[in-house]
Amino acid sequence: MAPVAPGRVRRRVRSSKRPVARGRSAEDWWWDCLAPRGSGYHLLQADSMLLVLPDLEPPRARAHRRAPRRALRTLARGSTAVAKPRTKPRPEPSLDQDVDSGWGDRIPLEVLVHIFGLLVAAHGPVPFLGRAARVCRHWHEATSHPSLWHTVTLSPSLVGPTGKGNLKAEKKLLACLEWLIPNRFSQLQRLTLIHWKSQIHSVLELVSKFCPRLTFLKLSDCHSVTAESLVMLAKACCQLHSLDLHHSMVESTAVVSFLEEVGSRMRKLWLTYSSQTTAILGALLGNCCPQLQVLQVSIGMNYNGTPLQLPVETLQKGCPQLQVLRLLNLTWLPKPCGRGVPQGPGFPSLEELCLAGSTCIFVSNEVLDRLLHRSPKLRLLDLRGCARVTPAGLCHLPCQELEQLYLGLYGISDVLTLAKNGSPLLTRKWYHTLRELDLSGQGFSGKDLDQALAVFSGTPGGLHPVLCSLNLRGTRVKPSTVSSVISGCPGLLYLNLESCRCLPRGLKRVYRGLEEVQWCLEQLLTSPPSA
Repeated sequence: MAPVAPGRVRRRVRSSKRPVARGRSAEDWWWDCLAPRGSGYHLLQADSMLLVLPDLEPPRARAHRRAPRRALRTLARGSTAVAKPRTKPRPEPSLDQDVDSGWGDRIPLEVLVHIFGLLVAAHGPVPFLGRAARVCRHWHEATSHPSLWHTVTLSPSLVGPTGKGNLKAEKKLLACLEWLIPNRFSQLQRLTLIHWKSQIHSVLELVSKFCPRLTFLKLSDCHSVTAESLVMLAKACCQLHSLDLHHSMVESTAVVSFLEEVGSRMRKLWLTYSSQTTAILGALLGNCCPQLQVLQVSIGMNYNGTPLQLPVETLQKGCPQLQVLRLLNLTWLPKPCGRGVPQGPGFPSLEELCLAGSTCIFVSNEVLDRLLHRSPKLRLLDLRGCARVTPAGLCHLPCQELEQLYLGLYGISDVLTLAKNGSPLLTRKWYHTLRELDLSGQGFSGKDLDQALAVFSGTPGGLHPVLCSLNLRGTRVKPSTVSSVISGCPGLLYLNLESCRCLPRGLKRVYRGLEEVQWCLEQLLTSPPSA
């Protein structure tokens, strides 16, 4: 030991850190992996544990803290007199005295679970529940409730090079899931797996054993998905009815085997177009999933531009209950039905049809009629990029209560000959139900637009239109027409007037919210008429 200077007393400083236990449970180890101790956890703990504890004793005065120090200094100098503190020491707290643990322990468990459920619905269970479980025992019990773990997204983080780092992260997360899935996922309904490359079979095996209530599975950028894994999951999870393979390259044989196993309970399917999509669509055309309600096919990052031939009438027979059909950014051609062949059964339950694309899409009035000739329940029709569809062809559709109509042309209107008349046919048919209307880039004349938008100025019986979103970007709409539409539609919350050549300068922009739309109306009413 180092020599002590005369007249001073060497004091032993006690550490405020608690000793670390040697043995740790699997749950504690998982919490560390999910919510490691660091700035994030301490920040959350500080925000969550900023408690006001009542009936606390006031802090000791400065003189009370100095009294023991003076006594030690007197002993070190060799004095026989011992200085006594001027005040009486604090009485020791009795064991029978109740200790107030704060408001966190007084909240009923049901209320705490409900509060956590709101946070989980907004931000997801990971990593919030892992951090909240370390606050106290009461919070730990609340976070262990299986109802909070109904929707989970699992993605191994990259900690090094793309290959080795991802493999280590997958093995580490898989070791955590071996404890987490049996203890927390008993009521899991929606599972999303992202960036799994090699260990996805083990994850799906655990899910098939301990998650009988699974209804939705999403695989995004996942590799090594085999038919054995999907079929095993379909047999174990009897309520599984939705599969999302967007941005995942899965063998067509695995998807077809899954669809054949699920069969009539299949409801929703999302696919990324590739050379193997034809085999998957072939299974659907063969009446493999007669209860399918949602079908979406979109392009991926490696799209080669090969068009998809879609037999419309065969799809109508194979999926008669289809409610949502989306072909996004996809170049597709309907298979010719031949002369003298009667029209197909149609989609009687179809409510949404989306054929939008960023390039010119070869969809004509004839193709649209083949798709929608028996769809009276249609609510949403997205034909952005479909320059060959005319208002006359849309007017003959059987749907009478269309709520969302998108006919915008983005970046392709300059190289096409667009129709200049016919827009009043659209608004007069659906003005009473139309909530969103997109006419961006269309070549309708100013007079034609005046007649089309005049129906929104007022409706019979004093009822206001329900229009809340209007996109007139790049059109020849006049200031008086815009003023009448804003005045007649008090619920208008979105108005796009960019690149409208007939409007005064300073007003050609996007207006969001009721205040901005009303400001636009004031400016139009007060600005002088332009030449």
